Amino acid sequence: MRELLLIRHGETEWSRDGRHTSYSDLALTERGEREAEALRPWLAERDIAEVLVSPMARAARTAELAGLKNPETLDDLHEWDYGGYEGITTAEIRRERPGWFLFEDGVAPGPPGHPGESPAQVGERADRVLASIGPRLGEDGGDIVLVAHAHFLRVLTARRLGLPPSAGALFRLDTGTVSRIGTEHGRPALVAWNGRVGAGGR
Repeated sequence: MRELLLIRHGETEWSRDGRHTSYSDLALTERGEREAEALRPWLAERDIAEVLVSPMARAARTAELAGLKNPETLDDLHEWDYGGYEGITTAEIRRERPGWFLFEDGVAPGPPGHPGESPAQVGERADRVLASIGPRLGEDGGDIVLVAHAHFLRVLTARRLGLPPSAGALFRLDTGTVSRIGTEHGRPALVAWNGRVGAGGR
């Protein structure tokens, strides 16, 4: 049975520094490019049927360096719109909002075109992605790969496992990693999580 492979893009300057990055289209750092390239040998051994990629350049570049062929851009794979928290760290936000927690509290409104998203809104986007690929996940054949962003993929994982969007908080996801969701007894189940496959990982 095919698996759903989740790849977080390689490191950028802001991801390295803990800055929330959604609509800012930053390039990969040299380390980020190496992280993406490290995925190539492992992915080359997988039977991959479909590759869906976020519209952001950092995701597309990760897919390219990882050797993924014929990627299709899917707008719904973009990162959580952080609104007014774009480029700001959690520590900085908590100076104004003590105890702030993204997966429960959402974000402040941002500039025109970026009002920010609530956890429920991100969950709705994740549900649309899953609905679009869900029928194919139940078939035999090659894996489906999603190349996207940490917070969005964490929410998507929660939704795939039947959990609320806020449960994405349980799934830490580092840059340049691959995770696998398969099935057990006909139900979605984690197979592997947050692995660096090119550096002694699985």
